[in-house]
Amino acid sequence: MSAESSPPAKRARKTREKLRELDSQPSSVKVVRALRSLLPGDQDYGDPLSTAGDEPSALLGQRLSALTAERPSAMREAGLSALQVWQALSESQGRGRGERELTILFTDLVEFSAWALEAGDTMAVDLLRQVAHVVEPPMEDRGGKIVKRLGDGLMVVFDEPGDAVDAALEAVTAIEGVDVGGHQPSLRAGLHTGRPRKVGRDYLGVDVNVAARIAEAAGAGEVLVSGVACEGLDEERITLKRKRRFKAKGAPSDLEVFAASKS
Repeated sequence: MSAESSPPAKRARKTREKLRELDSQPSSVKVVRALRSLLPGDQDYGDPLSTAGDEPSALLGQRLSALTAERPSAMREAGLSALQVWQALSESQGRGRGERELTILFTDLVEFSAWALEAGDTMAVDLLRQVAHVVEPPMEDRGGKIVKRLGDGLMVVFDEPGDAVDAALEAVTAIEGVDVGGHQPSLRAGLHTGRPRKVGRDYLGVDVNVAARIAEAAGAGEVLVSGVACEGLDEERITLKRKRRFKAKGAPSDLEVFAASKS
């Protein structure tokens, strides 16, 4: 008699099969999901958005989701429940999404798409590399965290609006030295201070949208700052000029925006 066909082995196999069946039963999954709704944190934790990133909890979430993606699983929900609570505890201590105030900065290159269409991929990639080389260091040197690279732009978050403005102004100046095939790119930037929601490694919410709209309204070499962000600036170092005709689709109608420059 082989070891696999012995009574203990058969009992163990049957036990595993029963546990697997119980784990996949809709009623079991429904109960655990109901319990998850009572726990603190993101009840949808486990989807690609919430587990993006390389933090230990995100990597565990990615692995757990991948292992159980083929079928409903009560154990999967239980495991994600633990990570959900861990995320909530981390956020409450300031290590993740919370209520703390941040300044969101967006940058992009003015008319990059039109130029790239004529210049071709090789020159476009060369330009983006040179731009990254001069634009990203000021962001990181000022304490900014690069959330994502958006083709020809960046989304960066800062703890202080002053650091964000300093970084943006420095980047606008630094890019003036970039030249690819006779083309000298121009950078524009916009920033806003608020309380964005952190999901995975990204930030979402109204405040993020406002910052993006402000950046889209900026001209070549211009750094635009929301009135809210201006409240945290040292006006002895930064000169602010109000944009009286500012309009941006999706931004609040009463939003005040100022152009920032070094005093």
